[in-house]
Amino acid sequence: MATPDRDPFLTAAIEEARAGRAEGGIPIGSVIVHDGTILGRGHNRRVQQGSAVLHGEMDALENAGRQPASIYRDATLYTTLSPCSMCSGAILLYGIPRVVIGENRTFMGEEDLLRARGVTVEVVDDAECVQLMEDFIRDCPELWNEDIGV
Repeated sequence: MATPDRDPFLTAAIEEARAGRAEGGIPIGSVIVHDGTILGRGHNRRVQQGSAVLHGEMDALENAGRQPASIYRDATLYTTLSPCSMCSGAILLYGIPRVVIGENRTFMGEEDLLRARGVTVEVVDDAECVQLMEDFIRDCPELWNEDIGV
């Protein structure tokens, strides 16, 4: 549900997270934005695709397609959950300078690494992002543990 004070790009990432959950997957969504336009959007599709790597951020990058390095160096990645090591590595690889995170209460990713490498990291602490993950972790603990490598 959109709220008047929520960034519309975070809302788009939340829509992706909801879509992933509706498909039987993990409710984590992401969008990549350049110059006010969404280049790519995605959600965690590990379950749906039987994939080892399709986290929300990776799916959004894949869906953005090939972009010049200059585009990534001027983009913002929005994600509903703090990015894991793999997704943080992709953020660093492509030189994405800013990451907006819906929440990091249920999982603390590699925010310190991103900051140490010069990425601006903003944690919104969005109530809907927290609720999506709390509900999922409660309802599907085995799947969640698999996703984070436990």
